[in-house]
Amino acid sequence: MATALDGLKVLDLSQYVAGPYCTKLLADYGAEVIKIEPPDGGDPARRVGPFFRDQPDLETSGLFLHLNTNKKSVTLNLETAAARKVFLALVEHADVVVESFAPGVMASYGLDYPTLEATNASLVVTSVTNFGQTGPYRDYKMSEITMYAMGGIMHSTGLPEREPIKLALTAEQFYAGKAAAAATMGAVIGARLHGQGQHLDLSLMEIMAGSQDRTAVAHTTYQYNGNQPQRRRPEASANLQPHGVYPTADGYVQLFSVQPNLWDRVCRMIDRPDLINDPHFTAPESYFGNPDVKAEADELILEWLLQRTMKEATEKAQSVGYPCTPVNNVEDLFKDPQFLARGFWVEVDHPATGPLQYPGAPFIMSETPWRAGRAPLLGEHTQAVLCDHLGYAAEDVARLREQGVV
Repeated sequence: MATALDGLKVLDLSQYVAGPYCTKLLADYGAEVIKIEPPDGGDPARRVGPFFRDQPDLETSGLFLHLNTNKKSVTLNLETAAARKVFLALVEHADVVVESFAPGVMASYGLDYPTLEATNASLVVTSVTNFGQTGPYRDYKMSEITMYAMGGIMHSTGLPEREPIKLALTAEQFYAGKAAAAATMGAVIGARLHGQGQHLDLSLMEIMAGSQDRTAVAHTTYQYNGNQPQRRRPEASANLQPHGVYPTADGYVQLFSVQPNLWDRVCRMIDRPDLINDPHFTAPESYFGNPDVKAEADELILEWLLQRTMKEATEKAQSVGYPCTPVNNVEDLFKDPQFLARGFWVEVDHPATGPLQYPGAPFIMSETPWRAGRAPLLGEHTQAVLCDHLGYAAEDVARLREQGVV
């Protein structure tokens, strides 16, 4: 069965997370993605752990293996004129170029957008940079925590009496990769409708500032009343109902409800129906804002939780209608019945690691399936692409390799 993006040809010059996640999405839904890597080590993500069996190797980075499925790897030293000639020949037949170099690097190679457009007028070029191609910050370097802080989100995360803290590792860069994939496909549709490509200028900080992770609501609130988002304690609750992360016999569960009148469900959850109408707990002066009674209620809830597993506590809470979920670790995710029922985890074989379980399709299309596939070895497809796509002979590729071009 044909895939959704059959026939789409993408040249991937991006590195690390955001750009490669964009091109991974395109590749997994059928695009031919040729990843251009420097011969002396490839994408720096190849040197980022965790590594298979904790043994660092260019072919066993978990981050790289996940972000580069279904791509072909071609090594090109773009600092050489011969490599740039090869790249421009590939551009002639491409639909998309995705790059994540600092502003000005593509121009220094003689591969800026005007040059690429002159080579292929319908080409879409997606540039993913820290702050965009223009502005006073355009040449600044940035890390994940910098993006989280400057994007306006970090101000609202952490304890209220402490400094702001960052959450969630590289979530922002994955979000940016999704945004880049969506923007790229919009431009591809435009190019096919109108016959004209364009240059997409994506700023990681702007994507972060406009994301839905707290920020959009905070922006709207500020416009109306000038109030800044405040950090709150995650376990804070105005009544006796459990709210936050609680320990169980084998892990943790998240209990949460915005409805203030579910005390009867809490009592049924912990097998104490006798407390449903107990005025010691239900009287307004006890139920709302009384720290001593709140401590008593928490003690009862903790005693019940610590005698049950995450699964048992979740099932009981949900059976009485009180919102509860397990706080899963990675092992739990691989065993989760919902993922198993939908076949989310897929087995992918790789020469350097053997078969491993990978995350599957982020969304399911009824007529054009997602495809499982592995990440390429460094330079694995150099000879095939140059020979099959550009008509080079095997001895030509060997000569280029000797010259340090590929």
